[in-house]
Amino acid sequence: MTTFVDRVELQVAAGNGGHGCASVHREKFKPLGGPDGGNGGRGGDVILVVDQDVTTLLDYHHHPHRKATNGQPGAGDNREGKNGKDLVLPVPDGTVVLDKNGEVLADLVGQGTQFVAGQGGRGGLGNAALASARRKAPGFALLGEPGEARDIVLELKTVADVALVGYPSAGKSSLISVLSAAKPKIADYPFTTLVPNLGVVTAGSTVYTIADVPGLIPGASQGRGLGLEFLRHVERCEVLVHVLDTATLESDRDPLSDLDVIEEELAQYGGLGDRPRVVVLNKVDIPDGKDLADMIRPDLEERGYRVFEVSAIARQGLKELSYALADIVATARAAKPAQEATRIVIRPKAVDDAGFTVTKEADGLFRVRGEKPERWVRQTDFNNDEAVGYLADRLNRLGVEDALLKAGARAMDGVAIGSDEDAVVFDWEPSMSAGAEMLGRRGEDHRFEAPRPAAQRRRDRDAERDEAQGEYDGFSPF
Repeated sequence: MTTFVDRVELQVAAGNGGHGCASVHREKFKPLGGPDGGNGGRGGDVILVVDQDVTTLLDYHHHPHRKATNGQPGAGDNREGKNGKDLVLPVPDGTVVLDKNGEVLADLVGQGTQFVAGQGGRGGLGNAALASARRKAPGFALLGEPGEARDIVLELKTVADVALVGYPSAGKSSLISVLSAAKPKIADYPFTTLVPNLGVVTAGSTVYTIADVPGLIPGASQGRGLGLEFLRHVERCEVLVHVLDTATLESDRDPLSDLDVIEEELAQYGGLGDRPRVVVLNKVDIPDGKDLADMIRPDLEERGYRVFEVSAIARQGLKELSYALADIVATARAAKPAQEATRIVIRPKAVDDAGFTVTKEADGLFRVRGEKPERWVRQTDFNNDEAVGYLADRLNRLGVEDALLKAGARAMDGVAIGSDEDAVVFDWEPSMSAGAEMLGRRGEDHRFEAPRPAAQRRRDRDAERDEAQGEYDGFSPF
C-alpha cells in the first residue's frame, strides 16, 4: 500500500454564498412595516495551511475532492444567514501549489503558512439592505455568489539542509541511519528506497536536516527510473552530498563515472549549479573499497571536491563528515539575508479604467467582461422583473450602454456578459427604457407614503416621468 505521495491533483470548491431574503415586516395593525429581508451568509473558503506534523500528501491522493460548506440564506425580521465554515487542509512544509497549466500559485514554506485555494462566494443582499430613499420597498433580493472551484496540483519539495544523492545501493540509506535517528529500509538490491527519508543531525551547536533522495540512474531527468519523481526534493537543500560506492560489484561501473552521470542528471534538471558539493566514498571498510578510494581521491580533490572516506557499517569517518556538513550549512544560513517583513503591494487602478471591457467577436457577438458586471449577473434572479431592472440600472450607471454604442452595437445585436461557460446572452435594445414603463419607479410602494394633495401628486408624477425618461432610456438586459 502506498504510504508516501508527493504529487496530487486536487479539486477544491469553496462554499456558495447564501441568497438574500425579500421580506416585508408585518404585525398587527401594521401589515406593511417595510422591508426586513436579511442578507445571506458568506460561503466558506478552502485554505491550505502548512502543518509540521504532516509529511505526505497521501490523504489527498485518496480523497481528491474537497468542498467547503455553503452560507445559509437570509430570513425575514432582518436575520442574516450563517456564514459557511472554512475548510482548512493541512499540507507538509515545502508544498508548492500549481494551477492546471503548471503556473506556480504559492510556495508554502514555514509552519502556519496559508494559501486560500478557493474563495467563498459572497452572500446576497436582502431587500432591507437594498432599500434607499428612492427605493423604499424593494420586491427582490440578490442571489449569493457561487464559490470558487478549480483544479490545483500539489507538489511536495522536501525542506532539508543536506541532500544525499547517488546510484541505487550506494549506501545512502545506511548513511542517514547512522548520522540521524531515521530508520529507512535497507537492503542489498536496487531501489530499496522508494520515498525520500528525512533525518535530523546534531553536530556541536548546529542542528540540520538531511534527506536521502531515492536512487538516480542515467536518464532520470527525462523520466527514467525514480529520478524524475524525486529530483525536486533536492531543490531546497544547501549542500549536495555525492555518495559513491567504492565496493560496487558491477563491472561496468566505477565511482568517477557514477559521479559524472549524477552530475549530468542534476545539470539537466537545472537550478542546482550553485550548491556546494561534497563527495563521500562509502564502504571503505572493505579492502577493495579502501584501495579504490585511495586511488580516486586525488582525482576528486583535483576537481575541487571535499572528499570524505566513511563506512556506514563500521561507523568510520562519520564524525568528521557530520561536522563538515554542519559548517557548510551554518555558513549558508549566515549568508542568507534576514527575513524581511511581509510587504503589501498596492496597485491602484488607472484613472481611465472603466472596470470592464467590451469586445466584438468574429461572429458579431459583443462580449462584456469585468469583475463588477459578471458578479452582478451572478447575483440577479432573472425570474424577477424588478431584479432584472435593478441589474439594468447598475450596468447603465457603470457605462456599459455607452461602451456598447462606441463599439458599434446596434439594436438586436447579441450581447454576452461573462465567459463562455456562464455567460448571459441577450438581444440588445438601446431604445428600451429598462422596464421603467412597466415597473414605474422600481422599489417604491406608495402605500408606505402619507397622502399628498392632488396638485402635489400631479407635480410628482410629471417629475417621475421626466426622471424615468432620463434615467432608464438605454440599456436593457432583455
